[in-house]
Amino acid sequence: MEFLPSLLQDLLQAHPHLRPQIYFKASLTALSHAMEDQVLGSQDDPLVIANFQKERYYRQETRRYRQLAQYSSQIYVLAAPETDFAQVQEPYETIAFHPDDPLAQEWHLVVLGTHYAACLVCRERLSDSPLMDQARRFEGIWTFDRVVSQTAARLLLQRILHYQPRLQEKVHQVLQRYELTAPATTNLPGIHPGPFVERLVTYLQSSQYKILKAYRALSDQERQQRLVNLITGAIRQTLNPEEIFPIAVQELGQTFHECRCILYRCRSHHASARIEYEYTAPGVPSLKGVDWPLSDNPLFGLAIGRDRAIGLNDVTTAPELRGHADLLKLLQQYRVRSWLMAPIIHQGMLMGMLELHYCGEKPYTWREVDLALVTAIANQVGLAVVQAQAYKSLEELNQQLAALDRTRTNLIAIIGHELRTPLSTIQVCLESLATEPGMPPAIRQEMLNAAMADAERLHKLIQDFLTLSRLESGRVQWQAEAITLSECVELALAQLRSHRQCLPQIQVELPADLPLLRTDGEGIVEVLVKLLDNACKFTGPEGRVTIRAQVIEGNMLEVVVADTGRGIEPSQLQAVFDRFYQEEEALRRTVGGTGLGLAICRQIVSGLGGQIWAESAGRGKGSKFHFTIPLGGRPDTPEPSQAQTQQTS
Repeated sequence: MEFLPSLLQDLLQAHPHLRPQIYFKASLTALSHAMEDQVLGSQDDPLVIANFQKERYYRQETRRYRQLAQYSSQIYVLAAPETDFAQVQEPYETIAFHPDDPLAQEWHLVVLGTHYAACLVCRERLSDSPLMDQARRFEGIWTFDRVVSQTAARLLLQRILHYQPRLQEKVHQVLQRYELTAPATTNLPGIHPGPFVERLVTYLQSSQYKILKAYRALSDQERQQRLVNLITGAIRQTLNPEEIFPIAVQELGQTFHECRCILYRCRSHHASARIEYEYTAPGVPSLKGVDWPLSDNPLFGLAIGRDRAIGLNDVTTAPELRGHADLLKLLQQYRVRSWLMAPIIHQGMLMGMLELHYCGEKPYTWREVDLALVTAIANQVGLAVVQAQAYKSLEELNQQLAALDRTRTNLIAIIGHELRTPLSTIQVCLESLATEPGMPPAIRQEMLNAAMADAERLHKLIQDFLTLSRLESGRVQWQAEAITLSECVELALAQLRSHRQCLPQIQVELPADLPLLRTDGEGIVEVLVKLLDNACKFTGPEGRVTIRAQVIEGNMLEVVVADTGRGIEPSQLQAVFDRFYQEEEALRRTVGGTGLGLAICRQIVSGLGGQIWAESAGRGKGSKFHFTIPLGGRPDTPEPSQAQTQQTS
C-alpha cells in the first residue's frame, strides 16, 4: 500500500518560515482541550479534524467528541484501528488508516471557525528507553495562524479521501464552505490569543521538564538498585567468583549502549593484568585474554588512589593521556572513546578493577549517576571477592583440621599396634626367660630371636620418627656425591632382602646409558628402600614390582617404582604422602606400618630438588610411584645404549 508523506513534513514545505518545537504529551493534551473548548463555546459550526495516532488514544476522548458533535456537524476523527474502529457508529466521521502510515506516529488537531482558527501538527519522537506516558515528546507546530490552519486542513482532507473515497462529495462541500479551495485567506482582525497560550504552554513545558527530571532520577535509582540486588542475590546463591563476576560484567555492560565492560584481578604494583571477565555489545571487539597495561596507565594511577569510579569523557582529548602514545594507540585499536574505571577495594587494599569502555563514534559524557552506579557494583564485587576468599580459607582450614584428625586417629592406631605389639612380645619373652631357668636351649634361642626382632622393629619405628622430624625441621645436611642409579638400586634391594623373606618378582629395567647422579646417595637409597618396601607390602608373592628410569627435560632423572598390587583410590593419591596415613582402619589392618615411609620419601626428594607423586587406576589395578631428582655429570665413556634387565625373586 502506498502511503502519503508525513503531514508535518508537507506543512513545513508549504510554510518554510515555521520552526518546529518540542512538546510533552501533557502540553499537547492541554492545548488540544483548549482548542476543543473553543468549539464548545462557538455557534458557527466549525470544522474539526483530529488524528489520534492509535484507536486506544481515541477511546480516551470518545465521550468528549460526542459532546463536540452537538456543536459541529463537521468532525473527522482519524486513527489506526485496533478493533472495529472503522465500523463505529458515531455522530461524526471515523477514518481508519493503515498502522504503518506515518499518521500512526503523528498527533494532529485542526479547528476552523468563522472568527477563529488553530492547528496542532506534531510527530512523536521515539525513544529507545521506555518512558512514562506523560513524558512522551513530540516535535511539531502549534499556531493560531489561519493561513497555516487552512493548509493543515487541506492536507488532512487529502488523507481522509485517500482512505475513504466515499466521502468525496462531503469533503468537496467542506472545501467550499470553509474557503479551502481558494488561496489561503489572511488572518482575521481581533485579539490574538497566541501570547497568552504561549505563556501557558511554557509553564506546562517547564513543569513537565521537572517531572521528567524527577522520573529520570527515579529510573537511575531503580536501575542501580536492581543491579546491586541482582549481584547481591548472586553472592547469596554462590560464593564462587567464577559465577558472580560474569553476571556483574554482563548486567552492567547491558545498561550502556555500544559498551564493553571488563573485570580483572590486580594489585597496585602490577605492570599489567590479564582480562578475565568481559561483556561486549554487538560489534564491539573483545579484550578477553589480553594483557591490559597498568604501570603506564595514568587513569589506573588515578583510580587506585580513590574510593569511587573515575572517568574520561573523551580519551582523544583527555589531558591525562597526553604523552602516552602507545596507550592511545591501544585504545584506538579497541575503539575506546570514553573510559571509566572503578577500583575494587577492601580495607584499603586494591583487589581488582572494573572498567567501562564506551565504543561509539561520539564521546559519552559520564554522569554522576553512572559513576555512582559503577562504584556500587564495584563495592559488591569486592564484597564477593572477600567472602569467596574467606570461604576458601575456611575450606582449607577444614581440610587441615580433617587431616589433623586423621593424623590423630592414625597415630593412636600406630601406638596401639606398632608400639604395643612388639613391646608385648618383648615383655612376654623376657618374663619367660626370667621365670623359666630350665627352659630348653632351642626354645630359649627362639625367645631371644623374637625379642630381638621386635626390638629391631621398635628401633626402626623410632628411627623413622627421628628422621622425619629432622627432615621437616630442615636440619639435614645433604652430602652430594657422584653415584649411579644402578648402585642405589642394588643397595636398596640388598636392604630389602635382609628384612623381608617372601618377596614378589622384582624387575629392574634401567637404560645402560643413564648419566651419573650428583646427589646424596644415602637419601636416594632410603627413598628406593621405602618405595620398594611399600610396593612389596601390598603386592602378593605372585605379583610383580618394576623399577624404571628415564631422563626428562634434559636435566632431570625420573624414577618409577610400579607394582601390580592392591592399588590406590584416585581420591587418596595426594593423601598417601601425609604423615601417619593409613589406608585401612585401625581395626581392619592386614599389613603393618607406621604411615611415615612415604612422608619421609617426600621430604627427601623435595630436599634434593625433585618431586614425587603417585598414580593408580583404582583398587586392584596396581600403583606407580614417580620421583624426579636433578642430574649431575654424564659418564666419560658411556656404554652402548641398551636396556639391562635384572630379575630377582
